[in-house]
Amino acid sequence: MIDWAKDSLYKLEATREERFRSKPPEIGADDAQKLLHQYHPDYLGRQRNVRLGPNADNGEIPHELADLLESDSQLPVGFKPSVDIETDVLILGGGGAGASAALALEGAGLSVHLATKLQLGDSNTIMAEGGIQASLGANDSPRRHFSDAYVGGHGNNDPDLLRVLCENSENTIRWLGQLGCILDSNEDGTFQLRPGGGTSLPRVLACKDYTGLEIMRVLKDAVLLSSTQTLHNHAAIELLDDGEGQVTGAVLWNRNEGNLVSVSARAIIIATGGSGQLRFQNFPTSNHIGAVGDGLVLAYRQGCKLVNSDSHQYHPSGTAYPEALAGQLVTESIRSIGAQVVNAEGSRFVHEMTVRDVLAAAIIREVSEKRGVQTPTHRAGVWLDTPLVDLQNGEGFLRKKFPGIIHRFKRYNIDPAKQPILIYPTLHYQNGGIKIDKDGRTEAEGLWAAGEVTGGIHGTNRLMGNSLLDITVFGRRAAMSVQKSLPQRRPVTLTRLNKFREGLKNVFPRQSVLSPQLFPALTGMKVVLAEKKPKEHLNQHLESISQVSFEPPDPFAK
Repeated sequence: MIDWAKDSLYKLEATREERFRSKPPEIGADDAQKLLHQYHPDYLGRQRNVRLGPNADNGEIPHELADLLESDSQLPVGFKPSVDIETDVLILGGGGAGASAALALEGAGLSVHLATKLQLGDSNTIMAEGGIQASLGANDSPRRHFSDAYVGGHGNNDPDLLRVLCENSENTIRWLGQLGCILDSNEDGTFQLRPGGGTSLPRVLACKDYTGLEIMRVLKDAVLLSSTQTLHNHAAIELLDDGEGQVTGAVLWNRNEGNLVSVSARAIIIATGGSGQLRFQNFPTSNHIGAVGDGLVLAYRQGCKLVNSDSHQYHPSGTAYPEALAGQLVTESIRSIGAQVVNAEGSRFVHEMTVRDVLAAAIIREVSEKRGVQTPTHRAGVWLDTPLVDLQNGEGFLRKKFPGIIHRFKRYNIDPAKQPILIYPTLHYQNGGIKIDKDGRTEAEGLWAAGEVTGGIHGTNRLMGNSLLDITVFGRRAAMSVQKSLPQRRPVTLTRLNKFREGLKNVFPRQSVLSPQLFPALTGMKVVLAEKKPKEHLNQHLESISQVSFEPPDPFAK
């Protein structure tokens, strides 16, 4: 038992039997809206206007992101791109959406390059634990899936995008299965379907509690075996255009060498992921180190509007203790099979399977009104009563179904099967993003986008399991759209960037911030440009090799 919380834990254990038998508290629609507007971070007015670009003066940009949208490029003034790589399709981002796009282009007879700032697979995809939604149940349908997601998104979803998402769930699961993805199944071979917050019936498929990792495993293996040329440690720092409005390539920063690489492409797919590492309102985050909204900045300079850019998902069950795990997820699936959310007094105050934003707001309310649990490091949270899972399903069930959670907490001498977990909302998902159509096209010619970098699909609140579906459905769909309408190759210039820089001068005479940021500010990782070396002729390279001796030294030489 945690000594500093023993009084609260005694209360929790004393009420467990009664809570186990009782019905969960319900909240009406009007009360839910009041709760959101009073406590949810999206509704607290922490946004501001940006003064240039397609979202100018709409007042719905978090100031952390607005600062980057209104900043100068990482490229040196006067930089002139000279083509280092020529390709048909350039994919920016090596997570689930980028990998899905690359695989959909395999066999199309096109040259494809995928650039990722880290290594292929390093992304929010591998952080997704809970599962992937698909309307496979006997009484389920894409229409019912649509209805659940539309209500969950507060009706702010783009209906066309959401329809595409829901209608393609079954074939997406089939495609992942063909790649070798392993999802939990029943003894008769059918998929196990779990409930999720806001779903009207069980619809979530999972691989234990590391579904995203499993999906990324098969995608990564398939990409590495494909004809796609993967550029590891190549971060996109600017998009190129033809001077007439068409995006025609990108400038990459080779992190290994420190030099800039200019790529000419007939089509570009942005799949750079989310922005949780910007730490909006100083919230902890579940996001990987590269999730800093870089794709939003790049597309914005090309005239692409951002939609629902003030909406982010604060996952209700982020870890609040121990300190080393702060912000990391405790998957929603644990709540779906019996774990209850309980305050410091041992009281259950909300239905655990209500939609995520309402649940997060309810937890924030409990802490704000001093019904939360304070840690020695001055964090606060409420209890997730995980021992209830084994009491309800039999001893060892939690360990069998959620080995990742068990392993994670074991390192800190906490056994979730025996002891509750302290949770608090964590910044988890970027609901808004680049405006796209149902084929992944952006408002800039030659530019497509897919995955968390886009907006409109989920409205202003995403249901569990729809993100992993989103990246695979729209990653593939964007790639297929590219094949159908591949633009002709055009010149590479920085015309749009230069126009944006002129606008910056009028608004901000002095600019100190540069973007995209690429990595969280707290890491201290910066873009450091090396002097570009002249290209070496192949014959000179071969000659230099011939002068090197590959014979090992003679150990008997005097």
